[in-house]
Amino acid sequence: MNNKIILYLIIFVLLYFIGLNTHLFFIEKIDLQLPFDLYKIYLFHAVFSALICVNFLIFSSVDKVFEQLAFIYLGTLVLKIIVFSIFFYRLIFSGDSLTNQEAVSLLIPMFVFLLTEAVFVLKILNQKE
Repeated sequence: MNNKIILYLIIFVLLYFIGLNTHLFFIEKIDLQLPFDLYKIYLFHAVFSALICVNFLIFSSVDKVFEQLAFIYLGTLVLKIIVFSIFFYRLIFSGDSLTNQEAVSLLIPMFVFLLTEAVFVLKILNQKE
């Protein structure tokens, strides 16, 4: 289990650096100035997704909890949205509306890490079947 935890953490760190640098490259290429710090957005999603996957890996060894992990994952998705909204309240709910390019730049990290997180959680859930 320790090897899987380390592997998950390495993958999320690599995904953070590769995703962030690729995103910044394309933003620079189209000469877009974002009103938010992309580093913080990527860091939030990387840390939160890594925490979810590591905790699910640890809790998957507890039989009583394992049966409920799918429902717990749905709850963590809602929690992730709420915590993101709290941390980035000014960005999301400010009077200035985001352009389409800015909104897409805000959503790209969420989808990248959500997809990776979902794959890992699915692997964890399928390990006992």
